[in-house]
Amino acid sequence: MLMEASQNPAIAHLFTQATVSLSDFSALLGNIYQGPMEQVPWGKALEQIRRQLDANYVTLILRSPSTDRPGLMVNASEHGQTLPGEVSYNSYYYSLDPFIGLPSDRVVTIDEHLGHGVWCMSELYQQFLKDIGIRYILGADLRTDDGVECRFRVCRNHDGPDFSTSDKALCTALLPHLKRAVDLHSRIDVVESERTVYASAIDRMLVGMVILDESGTIIKTNAAADEILAAKDGIRMAKGGLDVEYGQENRKFQRVLRQAMMGHVGTAPPVMEAMSITRPSGSAKLGVLVRTIPLSEWSEDNRKRPACVVFIRDPERRSQASHDVVRQLFDLTPAETQLALQLANGLTLDEAADELGISKNTARAHLRAIFSKTGVTRQATLVRMLLSSVISLG
Repeated sequence: MLMEASQNPAIAHLFTQATVSLSDFSALLGNIYQGPMEQVPWGKALEQIRRQLDANYVTLILRSPSTDRPGLMVNASEHGQTLPGEVSYNSYYYSLDPFIGLPSDRVVTIDEHLGHGVWCMSELYQQFLKDIGIRYILGADLRTDDGVECRFRVCRNHDGPDFSTSDKALCTALLPHLKRAVDLHSRIDVVESERTVYASAIDRMLVGMVILDESGTIIKTNAAADEILAAKDGIRMAKGGLDVEYGQENRKFQRVLRQAMMGHVGTAPPVMEAMSITRPSGSAKLGVLVRTIPLSEWSEDNRKRPACVVFIRDPERRSQASHDVVRQLFDLTPAETQLALQLANGLTLDEAADELGISKNTARAHLRAIFSKTGVTRQATLVRMLLSSVISLG
């Protein structure tokens, strides 16, 4: 990164104007690229910029406020990460902000953008920013190739000087790196959103999921797996990994795990193998599927990377299918929906009637109505239709 700056004449010229040491600049770049991984993105980088430029506020507006959605800001200030008046800005004053629509990826001051004297006469300054000590603003608008837009703003109070050429040079040198880091954050956010959707779907389907690294240590579990493992009925956590209750089954399970992990590192074919696990309680056996998580072509040498996943299904766990989803999907009445859900959970018609507190004749009448609306004529076919539909994802 530093070599890139030194080899680009324009950036090198700006960098020589900036009153920042090589080590400070290097630390700034490190914090910018580390920013997407922080709980509050770029908190460290913005605070370092604030101190370097002797500013009272540095803000990265990741999502601009509008009438139909709230804004999202990351702040560094003398007050910490809280910006005085942030709620007021997001709810009203953003509509008065004239420091918007800046030239893409170019650093300018508020006075350059509006003209000398115009800024101090503006409504935003007079009604809002003057009282919280903001007079001078340096800013840039970032637009990535993927369409992400955000705003970078540095502020000083009335007692401080306006931003100098060297201040602008430093921000100009940082801008392309901040833009790349924003692009990385956006892509990570998309991946995380997709992961959340997939994980939620697995949870709704009542499938336990345990992810292990190549040493067999558990990295992550979902809610369904936590409940199954906490019961210690056939399978449990042991020394950071998984253990099966009965010796013969445990030996097979550990062998399958080892094979799956060997497939992860490329020393054997990827594994996908299923087995059942006996439960001491006498409940129905657990169904288990072990699957290799292969390395991608460009994966780093990381022993803590996911190596295999264990899916666990308890056949006695009742479906958490949404009442509303079933009703909407098949146009059922509330009473018909309740009966359909009981049948999907494995109850007979008589058991479902007892569970719902209705007569058997009423249950049969509801079932006939359900048959008519779903187009099936057998209870077994109805249950299969319900279980193979999207109701478990609702």
